Amino acid sequence: MPRKNANASKATPAAVDAKKVDTRDIKPVEPLNPKTTHYEFAGTIGALGVTLLTPAFTYLLYFACNETSCSLSSLSLSSLQSRLPGWTGLVDPEAIRAYLKWWQLLLILWVVIPAPWVEGTELRDGTRAQYKMNGFRTFVVVIAMQVGVLLWYGPGHVVFTFVWEHYLGLITAACLFSFALAVHVYASSYIPVKNGGSKLLALGGNSGNVIYDFFIGRELNPTLNLPFLPDQPFDIKQFAELRPGIILWVALNIAFAAHQFVEFGRVTDSMVLVCVFQGWYCLDSLWNEEAVLTTMDITTDGFGFMLSFGDLVWVPFTYSLQARYLASHPVDLGLWKSATIVAVQLAGYYIFRSANTQKNTFRNTPTHPSVSHLAYLQTSYGTRLITSGWWGTARHINYLGDWIMAWAWCLPTGFATPITYFYVGFFAVLLLHRERRDEEKCGRKYGKDWEEYKRRVRWRIVPYVY
Repeated sequence: MPRKNANASKATPAAVDAKKVDTRDIKPVEPLNPKTTHYEFAGTIGALGVTLLTPAFTYLLYFACNETSCSLSSLSLSSLQSRLPGWTGLVDPEAIRAYLKWWQLLLILWVVIPAPWVEGTELRDGTRAQYKMNGFRTFVVVIAMQVGVLLWYGPGHVVFTFVWEHYLGLITAACLFSFALAVHVYASSYIPVKNGGSKLLALGGNSGNVIYDFFIGRELNPTLNLPFLPDQPFDIKQFAELRPGIILWVALNIAFAAHQFVEFGRVTDSMVLVCVFQGWYCLDSLWNEEAVLTTMDITTDGFGFMLSFGDLVWVPFTYSLQARYLASHPVDLGLWKSATIVAVQLAGYYIFRSANTQKNTFRNTPTHPSVSHLAYLQTSYGTRLITSGWWGTARHINYLGDWIMAWAWCLPTGFATPITYFYVGFFAVLLLHRERRDEEKCGRKYGKDWEEYKRRVRWRIVPYVY
């Protein structure tokens, strides 16, 4: 039997005088996973609409712009009806098997390629997730394999012809996989952890509405515990953020360049620019893979259909539109047009990368000589907001660089059709929406400090314009 404290009965009354306790000083403990009350995307209707319309729009881009034509007239109902292949054309078993093998390859490379493990930002439960940083090495291995096949067997190899012949089926395979993945992470978010506690949910994805939470993402960091690697947590969201879509985007572009060579006996300067610009962007993202750990996608948003479809389908199959167009509609630019487009790309990249590098360096090593001189606003939340340098010109100056690069990716396609400029318009809407989300969340987080920050840094994205 445990021993009792003999002095307990005497000490207890003197220890705390209940009458002297001011209950106004006691702050209620906030729940770990509070109910979501603020909705984005216009709530349930908007979430359902985006879930249904984004896959439809991905198919629409394919039928409107392909090897036979690429014009707005292709979007007419009669034209679309004549192009629809039926279910047998949409659901391609060979494409589904190929897409599953693609994921199998990426998972094997994630396991076997050595790399350091990095801690993410501190979560609201005080923990830090662990991430394996071998995305860049995976990219190098995959692209090296593809280039090796190209050099050894030529552009007519099945690795390249399969993409062109089964492209529609690959879209369907990716759509099905992204939906299945979203269903899995939503359902698993209700399974308690081994110690009986609750999983950490996204603050914006715990509304209790199935449609909305499925779309926005309920669990913050869904993971898989692989039985053969019990000590290596597999973070689904971080893996999907850069690998299956970003690397596939580059692989598709190379396949389209190979198709252009097979069809026309040459690769145009416009195709080279698109492949180099977009490949550079993807390579840069994977080289700076650790930087993604501080983005809203990782730290704030849950992983649901929005990110699953965006990462797996939207990025590779819509962002590769320019290369796919040029594969069957070649454009010759010449030296001066090429040089001008290169200048646009370099300007956008310089703004984008130098601004992000400045922010990440200041956040991680504020005493570094490159950022130690920067002025900042110290918030009551404990963080510091930069008010000079790149971030003194606009609160989201990196978005400007990103959008300028979008123009450089589309300009090589010429001006025969506006469809290839879809990315410029879409990306502008995306960046404006993201900027509004950032502003709203920062306003809630920093309160009056954010108002002062907006007074010091007036412009949102484009200095002296917006």
